[in-house]
Amino acid sequence: MTQPYVKQDISKGIATIEFFHPAHNSLPGDILALLAGAIQEAGENDEVKVIILKSGGARTFCAGASFKELININDSESGRIFFSGFANVINAMRKCPKFIIGRVQGKTVGGGVGVASATDYCMASKFASIKLSELNVGIGPFVVGPAVERKLGLTGMSQIAIDANSFYDAEWARQKGLYAQVYDSTEELDEAVQAFAENLCNYNPEAMREMKKVMWEGTENWDTLLAERAVISGRLVLSEFTKETLKRFK
Repeated sequence: MTQPYVKQDISKGIATIEFFHPAHNSLPGDILALLAGAIQEAGENDEVKVIILKSGGARTFCAGASFKELININDSESGRIFFSGFANVINAMRKCPKFIIGRVQGKTVGGGVGVASATDYCMASKFASIKLSELNVGIGPFVVGPAVERKLGLTGMSQIAIDANSFYDAEWARQKGLYAQVYDSTEELDEAVQAFAENLCNYNPEAMREMKKVMWEGTENWDTLLAERAVISGRLVLSEFTKETLKRFK
């Protein structure tokens, strides 16, 4: 696989949405837009009862923001638009009336942690360590922070946000509430995710819709909140500190 993509497959009430980018499943603006659109589309499809969100490849679930795009941001408006892509994905997941099961097969960084956190039920392999690296490059996890805090709590989110150089293993993430289950292999993970999704298809769709509303109560201001956070990140990515740091990743 060399070309980035977002694809959706629907079978027996389960919509599987998969994204891929050859740079460790990083998320440039076009992939973010396609991902938000696919989630919204699946949520509106009456044939779909539950959604599985996954990434392609074996080693990395998501490397977060595309460094190539970050390096090329030269004004605050372009920065705001880029980081709004993450806001749009998280808000699409939040508003989607179907349960979203996360399948995290490997390491996830930055914005990828936000995506995993915005799923309704997240399952992972033991290789799925997490890191919020944004402070390390001079930005901060402003857009994804609310989703991460909702899953890990303020203490857990603050810990990994401040310790921006460290990966925290999958068991730590399970204990903090990000992962519901952790499996020894990707094969076991895939079997469990599929079985869990199939079981959810036996539930009352109306009851699941109402349950999702209840679970996301208190986030009604996220359209505005995440837009404001995107402005902060868009400004900080222009700082001399961040520009110099990003040059090292070229």
